[in-house]
Amino acid sequence: MLPLCGAGVIVSLSEIPDRKNYGVVVAGAGAAGMAAALYAAIAGKKVLLIEHTEYLGGTTALSAGTIWAPNTRHAAGSGDSPDKAALFLDNVVGNYARPALRRAFLDAAPDAIATLEDKSDVQFRPYPLHPDYVQEVEGATLRGRALETLPFDGRKLGKAFDLLRPPIPEFTVLGGMMVSRGDIDHLLKMTKSAASFVHAIKLLSRHARDRLRHPRGTRLVMGNALVGRFVRSLLDRDVDIVMRTSVTELHRNNGAVDGVTLRCGDVVRRVGAAKAVVLAGGGFVHHATRRAEMLTKPVPEFSPVAPGSTGELQDLALALGARFSEGNLDNAFWAPVSLRKRADDTMAIFPHFVLDRSKPGTVCVNKSGKRFVNESTSYHLFARAMFDANKRSPNIPAYFIADAVALKRYGLGMVRPGGHNLKPYLADGYLTKAASLRDLAQKLAIDAGNLERTVAAMNTYAKSGVDPEFARGSTAYHHAAGDPAVTPNPNLGPIATPPFYAIRLVPADIGAANGLVTNDDAQVLGFNEVPIAGLYACGADMQSIMGGTYPGPGVTLGPAITFAYRAMRHALGEKDETGRR
Repeated sequence: MLPLCGAGVIVSLSEIPDRKNYGVVVAGAGAAGMAAALYAAIAGKKVLLIEHTEYLGGTTALSAGTIWAPNTRHAAGSGDSPDKAALFLDNVVGNYARPALRRAFLDAAPDAIATLEDKSDVQFRPYPLHPDYVQEVEGATLRGRALETLPFDGRKLGKAFDLLRPPIPEFTVLGGMMVSRGDIDHLLKMTKSAASFVHAIKLLSRHARDRLRHPRGTRLVMGNALVGRFVRSLLDRDVDIVMRTSVTELHRNNGAVDGVTLRCGDVVRRVGAAKAVVLAGGGFVHHATRRAEMLTKPVPEFSPVAPGSTGELQDLALALGARFSEGNLDNAFWAPVSLRKRADDTMAIFPHFVLDRSKPGTVCVNKSGKRFVNESTSYHLFARAMFDANKRSPNIPAYFIADAVALKRYGLGMVRPGGHNLKPYLADGYLTKAASLRDLAQKLAIDAGNLERTVAAMNTYAKSGVDPEFARGSTAYHHAAGDPAVTPNPNLGPIATPPFYAIRLVPADIGAANGLVTNDDAQVLGFNEVPIAGLYACGADMQSIMGGTYPGPGVTLGPAITFAYRAMRHALGEKDETGRR
């Protein structure tokens, strides 16, 4: 077990002298907070990073870790441009957020990414194909904007590896081996391709060695890789990090925030911040009262957001005159999830992002046995459709259905491709199985006649390749998540081979879209739009520049890192290579 207030290379709060002065104090150790701390450390400032849970990484560590950052050095050959990216965001976001914030993001994102890659261990590469989610509007692209973190060897962290928030267990295989989308493809093809066989054997051998010394695999990908690279970079630059520590007060001197009071158990310290205090606590979604006040009804019972996102830092800012933004399309970002009780009585919350919803041989219906959404749309729009349809008829939960061929080939939620060992999923009710569609409908208590008619229609669409109801498989984004081996539409296939299977889907929030109002440099604004000097917010503690829309993959992490960069550049009085502040 870790000590109460820190461990190993991490500083204990009791070791910090009362009233010690730092250049920058950052509260929250997700991507936004770690980025702010790293940018300040790169600039030569002494930094304190505060995390009030037992793990570093926040929700970033649980995520795919994709960064949406247009026109970086990785966009060469993509056909993108600043004007094209601005047009795309204007078309999707519109008036749900201030255009000036979007321009500030697009202006600074390339420099923010370049600074990390040039001066730290945080390294990215572009996805070969990762389309913007809203392909229907002018300005959308197929590649170049979405970046993934290079895999990282967790062994380079030493004892600090144990402080990384582990990924969602159901997103790992073989007792803690992390796999990317590319890894999954190789594992599924390992008996059909020599290259995939070699790749798979390397993964499995590495994991076998890891498990001799570690509770999980140390080859980190996706969000865990991003967090690992941030932590390694922070340790290399001598950033002080305190764990299990809360900020209980923001201090002001002549109107400017210049320090905080910290508590870890019975240990209390006041520390100064000469240049900035940065709030990056992950937003309000686990706040005691604000969750019920701000989320769409019915308020989801479960959320895959990391537990540290309690909104307590925002409460401190509100007491100084800060305010939440208004006019968002939504106050949260959404995804459909399926739920299953684990052996230890915790709840597995499985987000259905891309691995199954777009695959042929599947359909999603409501209680009436009817479709209500394009199953291949983005997870955010899918969950919003669940809420919207629920206003007219019972739609939560919805039922995601596959035939035997689709389940075996693609899996279904927590059920892995291959369809092996289904008994535990059937026994606890996560998975429902029936020999016919009518029997499946009876087990799910949904309209059997409508379900049969819905599936018959889907089988017709699979032959023609055209979905006249919801246009499933009509965009490059849909196709990227389908099965290219299936024609004429990679997202449509017959639902005809028994037995038939179903799981239940409910909407869940995957991050806050509403946060503290800031200016273009992430300064928290008080009354009359006047900045609260010395106080900055980024990540989910800051208002979303997307206004509750979800234009593409990584539209939370890209702005989180970029506004951390802008905040530190402003606080430290620095200029970029063009001479701009």
